[in-house]
Parts: sequence; C-alpha cells; structure tokens
Amino acid sequence: MSAYLTPANEDDGKVAPKLLRMLPNDTRFVLGDSHYNVDDVRQLCVYPWRILIASGGRKYPHTDIGVEVRRIFHKLRHCAIENFNEQFKGIFDVHGQVPTKGLVNTRRFALGAIFVYQIALLYRFQNNMSLRKGLKAFLKAA
Repeated sequence: MSAYLTPANEDDGKVAPKLLRMLPNDTRFVLGDSHYNVDDVRQLCVYPWRILIASGGRKYPHTDIGVEVRRIFHKLRHCAIENFNEQFKGIFDVHGQVPTKGLVNTRRFALGAIFVYQIALLYRFQNNMSLRKGLKAFLKAA
C-alpha cells in the first residue's frame, strides 16, 4: 500500500498514478471518487488487470452496466472513510488545525499518525481486543 498527503487544492487524479505504481501487482480493485476517473489512472489499471471503481461524472440517474457495483462499493467506502476520519480526528485531536506548520511537517504528522493507528489496530486485533473501544486511551498511554 502507499500514501501521499496532498494540499487540498492538488488534483487527486494527478497524484494517483504515482501511488498506483507502488501497489502490488495482485491489487485487484482501485476505489476512488470521480477525480480518479481520468485517463492516466484508467490506463494504469488496464495492466495488471485492476478494476477501477470510480464514478464517471455522468448525469443522474446512472444507468450503465456497472452502476449497482459502484453504488455498493461507494456506500462501503463512504462508511469506512467517514468512521475512520471521525475516530482519527478524535484520537489525535485534529478536529481543527493540525499541530504542525508547513507541508512537510504536516505530512509527517498525518502519515505518522496513520501508521501508529494501524500498528495499534494490528496489535489489538492480534490480541483479541476491541478495535474501537478504548483505542484512544490505549494510544495515549503508549
């Protein structure tokens, strides 16, 4: 897996190709919003036969053959992303500004926090602990 934190005004479709090149070849699904449905991203999904699931910016109602699959994946993605965002912001106290200045320091903070969060979840999973309940206290105690 790969990650890259961009400023809010940077086009995701231009950053995505760099990240896709870092993914293992056995990655089968690339899930993103309409910003990922661009030629460069689609081309990188052709080989090694990845399936890009991204809305195409077409007008509603969508009636193409993949609409139901995209609807299911986007609902799952939305639930996962929104739950993660809220939990992450609560644990690392970033409902407002992050405690850093500058793009490099902010990237370091955000990506470092995500890494710590993932390691904590892995530890708790391997030890049959709740993945949500008590996670903030667990991380603060570490």
